[in-house]
This record gives sequence, C-alpha cells and structure tokens, in this order.
Amino acid sequence: MPVQTPTPPRGWKAIPWRLPIWIYRLKLGFLLGERFLLLEHVGRKSGRVRRAVLEIIGKDAEPQAYYVASGFGERSHWFRNVMHTPKVVIHVGTKRYQAIAERLPYEEALARMQTYAQKHPTALRELARILHYDYDGSEERLQEIARALPVVRFRVVKRI
Repeated sequence: MPVQTPTPPRGWKAIPWRLPIWIYRLKLGFLLGERFLLLEHVGRKSGRVRRAVLEIIGKDAEPQAYYVASGFGERSHWFRNVMHTPKVVIHVGTKRYQAIAERLPYEEALARMQTYAQKHPTALRELARILHYDYDGSEERLQEIARALPVVRFRVVKRI
C-alpha cells in the first residue's frame, strides 16, 4: 500500500508544530543543536517571511549543506514556498546562513533517507508514527516513504 501523506495541521492543531519556533526566537536555538534548523522563507501568496522548524536528516561539510524531508509531502506550505522562492535563511544552533533550497531527485533522496534510517532508526520510527506512516523498518517501506516525502537540500551560500 503506498504511503499517504497527512494533511498539514491547521488552527490549534498546529500549535505543537510551531512551538519550536519560539525556542529560536528566544535565542535558545543551541538547545536543539544540529538536529533541527529554523527555516525563514517567503510565503508564495503573501510575500511575508514565514518560519518553520525542521528536522535535519543529513548534512555535508563541503560544500556546506543541510538536508530535510517534508513530512507532509508536497502539500507542506514551507515546501511549496521554497520551491517557489528558493532563497532562504536557515538557523542551525546559533549560526545563521543564507541558503538556496533544492529538491533532490528520488535516488538522492532515497540515499539520504537510508543514511538517516541507519543513524537514527528510533527517531525515524517515531517520526513515522507521529505522521501516521506505516514504517516497519523494511527497505521497501523506506523506498515508499522516500517517494512520498520530498527531500530538500539547503545549500549554504554564506554565513550571516
């Protein structure tokens, strides 16, 4: 059975998903270390700055880049916004960077998901549970999840 991406939460259901933004606003981003990043992006309809905290599933040192998967698939607002306007600002720990968002092709996305599954199997299972994905740890299921969840590379342009 193919993976069905859940609908992004709205209204009061979105509050738990938005709380980590306040950690960064209070200059406490270091508490989340390098497992999460704060994404500042431009709304595709409003043109206003929007924010989302995302889990980092991988990183490259040279050239510097961070990878995240869109847990709500292509329906995620942040994903749609960065595909429309790829110039973004990301905060990782206490550092801020200008970056360019790029969607990975399926093969690269799958490789990133496989590495994440090896390094953080418990985190992946828990995330899958929270997002209502049926993930049993199998390669077949991981491939289905990689097809359903776009992976985005935030390629660092410069530190700001």
